[in-house]
Amino acid sequence: MFTYILYALAIAGLAVSFFKDRQKTKAALMKAWKSFENILPQLLMIFLIIGFALAIFPPETIRKFLGSESGFLGILAAALIGSITLMPGFVAFPLAAALLKSGAGYMQLAAFISTLMMVGIITIPIEHKTFGLKATITRNVSAFAFSFVVAVVMGVVLG
Repeated sequence: MFTYILYALAIAGLAVSFFKDRQKTKAALMKAWKSFENILPQLLMIFLIIGFALAIFPPETIRKFLGSESGFLGILAAALIGSITLMPGFVAFPLAAALLKSGAGYMQLAAFISTLMMVGIITIPIEHKTFGLKATITRNVSAFAFSFVVAVVMGVVLG
């Protein structure tokens, strides 16, 4: 229902804009269309990644390794996968939603997303050159540990 309200507000806003200044509204719609064309390849990549992930790992496997019943080992597995994966947020969040629908648990997904965004195993060489080894290790270990705090909090709030 809330989605329909947002659509109605967007359409009403567009109508008000159109009646107020047709030229600016048309120009804005053309800019929006160009932005959509630019982001379309990334959206297609999201669909491909999610499709492959769900095809490779059936819901039973996802529930077994990342489901609520997987407990601490599932959280640890999700955190490790998130730590070594290099994926932008606009891909990670839809993937997490699809995994949730396939049986993954809230705490496991929170650990996955938080390590994905905060821990950078793949980027350690670059970070090491820029910030030094001690800062790199401290930041990554702290972020990894904090992801478990995030997982527990999300499990309590959403679970």
